[in-house]
Amino acid sequence: MATAIETTMGIKGFHCSGCANNLSKILTSLEGVIKAEADFDSAKVEVRYDPERVSEEDLKDQIRASGFEPV
Repeated sequence: MATAIETTMGIKGFHCSGCANNLSKILTSLEGVIKAEADFDSAKVEVRYDPERVSEEDLKDQIRASGFEPV
C-alpha cells in the first residue's frame, strides 16, 4: 500500500448534517478510501485515501454524483 494521502475539500450543496453524514458514508464505501468525514457546519470533507486505488478526481466525481459540488 502506498502512503495514504489526506485532503480537505470544500463542499457546496449541504442542506443539513444528514447530507454530510450521507456523503461520509458514500465516500467511505469507495475502494481505497480509508476515512471520510464531512462536516455540515464548515461545509468541508476530509478524506484519507490510498492514491494507488483511488484518485482525488475519483473522489470529486463521486461527490458530484452524490449531488454536491467540490470546491
